[in-house]
Formats: sequence, structure tokens, C-alpha cells
Amino acid sequence: MNSQSGLCVTSQATLIAGVDEVGRGPLAGPVVTAAVILDPARPIAGLADSKALTEKRREALFDEIREKALCWALGRAEVEEIDALNILQATMLAMRRAVLALDPAPQHALIDGNRCPDLPCSAEAIVKGDGTVAVISAASIIAKVSRDREMAELDIEYPGYGLAGHKGYPTKAHMAALAELGVTPIHRRSFAPVRRLLEN
Repeated sequence: MNSQSGLCVTSQATLIAGVDEVGRGPLAGPVVTAAVILDPARPIAGLADSKALTEKRREALFDEIREKALCWALGRAEVEEIDALNILQATMLAMRRAVLALDPAPQHALIDGNRCPDLPCSAEAIVKGDGTVAVISAASIIAKVSRDREMAELDIEYPGYGLAGHKGYPTKAHMAALAELGVTPIHRRSFAPVRRLLEN
């Protein structure tokens, strides 16, 4: 299953989706994307770049977005896809999966970053859009909370790496654990620090 959809209702308004990703930089775990269409009749206060919010505030907004949005969906690309395609193309694939899972389908998509995935609707890339465009901020919150929760689960499955804390990013603690414990199936073999360990 590549996506997860939330409950949706239809709207006569122009349907604009915000799309963002989390997890391009980590050495482990999937890249997770979210697509959200907000309901103008049910505004959400305090939307901002997920990285600028406290964990408590992100969690609260996560629940509010899922409750109030017209629809939302997750898309993802697994470690095997990241290694096969490269992280950029895997991210574009995950974004496409998230948008295609929206019901109703958007008429236009606003993508955080400097490029757009191949979509059946018009799309516009907005650099740093997660901090300036509310619907992209909503997507960034859905994506980050979803991925953070998954990394906490993977921390239990693969103890000793500290995944719940650093979420797979190449921290000193993560690199030390990799050197001591070795590479797991959830590590991205195409990423240089992991590849170097496998070559030694």
C-alpha cells in the first residue's frame, strides 16, 4: 500500500492541494509525502513549517488538519525505491502517489521546493512554501508527524540506532551506531555514508 487517505467531502470551490515531503536527508527509512486540500469554511490557525513548531504543537495541528481538511493523503517511497531511483526521483514518485490518492482530486497543486512531480493537474513549485503557504504548511505537518511516528516504531524494531531521536538523519550518534552495529534493511545503501560502510 503506497498511500493512506483521510475522510473527504466534496466542495464547489477550486480544489488546491498543498504537497510537501519529509525524509530526503536521512540515511534510513522511507521518504514520506503528504497532500492536503484545506476547507475554506473550516480555517486552521497557526499553520507553519512543521520544523518551526514544537512537537506538541505539531501533534495538535496534525489532528486538527485531519479533522478539518477537505481531504488529505500520504504517499511514500521505500528504501528500495530510493536506492533504485535516487532520492529526488523517489521523492517525486512519493508526491505523485499522495496527490493521486486525494479524493476529490485537486485542480491545482502547490509543491514545496523548486520542482514539480508529474501530476494529472496543473502544479506550481514554491521554494520554502512550507513556511509561507498555509496548505503546504498543512502538508508538511501531516508528513512530518507521520514519518516521525514511523521512525519511533522502527526504533523498537531496530534498537540501538537511536532512530526515535534522530529520525534516521546522519548524526554522530547514528554514525557511531552504524559503525558498531552494522547496516540494517532500512538503511539507504545508495547514500555515501552507508555505502562506505558496506565497502569496508
